[in-house]
Amino acid sequence: MFQYIDDKKEPMRKVDTAWLRMESPHNLMMITGLMFLDQMPDLAQFTEALEKKFLKYRRFRQLAHQNASGSYWQDDQYFDMAAHVRRVALPGKADYRELQDYVSNLASTPLDKHKPLWSFHIVENYEKGPVVVSRIHHCYADGIALIQVLLSMTSTSREKSLDFDVDETVKEQHQKLGLLKQVINPAKKQWVHSLKMMNDMTELGKKILQDPSLIEKGVGDSIDMAEELFNALTLSDDPQTVYKTQLCTRKRVAWAQSIPLDEVKAIAKATGTTVNDVLISNLAGALREYMLESGDDPNAKVIRATVPVNLRPLKHAKELGNHFGLVFLNLPIFEDNPLKRLSYVHHEMNELKKSKQALVSLGLLSMIGLAPQAVQNKLLNLFSKKATAVLTNVPGPSVPLYIAGCKVEKTMFWVPQNGTIGMGISILSYNGQVEFGLIVDKKSVPQPHHVIVRFPEQFAKLRELMMLHPWDGEVHEDLFESFI
Repeated sequence: MFQYIDDKKEPMRKVDTAWLRMESPHNLMMITGLMFLDQMPDLAQFTEALEKKFLKYRRFRQLAHQNASGSYWQDDQYFDMAAHVRRVALPGKADYRELQDYVSNLASTPLDKHKPLWSFHIVENYEKGPVVVSRIHHCYADGIALIQVLLSMTSTSREKSLDFDVDETVKEQHQKLGLLKQVINPAKKQWVHSLKMMNDMTELGKKILQDPSLIEKGVGDSIDMAEELFNALTLSDDPQTVYKTQLCTRKRVAWAQSIPLDEVKAIAKATGTTVNDVLISNLAGALREYMLESGDDPNAKVIRATVPVNLRPLKHAKELGNHFGLVFLNLPIFEDNPLKRLSYVHHEMNELKKSKQALVSLGLLSMIGLAPQAVQNKLLNLFSKKATAVLTNVPGPSVPLYIAGCKVEKTMFWVPQNGTIGMGISILSYNGQVEFGLIVDKKSVPQPHHVIVRFPEQFAKLRELMMLHPWDGEVHEDLFESFI
């Protein structure tokens, strides 16, 4: 069904413009997601759920345009839901490999720029049950915003998920608010600070664009945040590894077995660290193991990941767009001992929490959105050479969700990379489980499953070490030392 909509243009936020313009043949700016369902959804009901819930965000009816004068949103005059929702069947055995190939092909295929930049693909014959593959361009929303979109599309009961026209009860609204609070850290002071800093950074960016030598002169002497910018731009490039090579135009995706969240929390509590620390130290171990198997020596090497940090307070949760900054996190691939790795990551994360990197990078992205394309490309290449991966960790809903009468058994996503970065690592908790997703450039890692299968293996090793030192309910500062 075609629908005519007003063609008024709306200016695009500079940060969102940066993500729109960041796309290249080597790195498409899409967030690709999976929802594993317990039964096949009725196509009409699933489409209605999208029309009533997903499209209540007007942005998803709009085209993302850019030209010489700037970027803007414009309502799609010929919007057709059928162009965005497709039913597909996998060939052959319809097993993990077939689904992996299908999703990898989607992650390597640009969205149609003549339509709103999103799509849903319902895979009806996967051997373990139906799967919904979603693709949404990063300029529309960041990961935190998309969790809010997911919550708005789903319900906590099968019956209510089919009630598209009935408004949510007060109880349901409070329940979803509680789920959202688990995702968003409502730091109002930080949000106000970030807005001010973003504006200041934009002004600073204009000066740097006019006189690039200001970076080398240390323009940060008079402004605190400029020091952070200077430090970020003058970081050494990441070392060459199997994960950081020249990029091709094909991506490969993979996902791991789930890990019980309660077990991760128990280890975090026993060691005085955090869930994030435990998970990130495990992935560093997995990356190390794959490098060793591939003949790439990880010893004496540290690689960095750019990590998104949410800067969106709870009151702005329902807004789409991008409201996050980026920080550089060192990953200890040189360390073989799981407890030493955990100690290292814990220290690194504590140092990052004290810095203003996230706020500065938000301003930098805004600055990139203002810069000419040639300058933007130089900044992105400069920035991306300093990291090997994009790493994101999103705490999702802690209870099962339902969409169009179907239970979401498992959900996960893959983050896009930018510039010369060829690897994205996604961690998502959902319904008491932790999920891992990996997307890599096919030239560097042809079979990412060989990497990601090591994530739960590394966690098992850490758990075994903890069993050798039974926890008595107290946090021991010397716990790390007992394994050294």
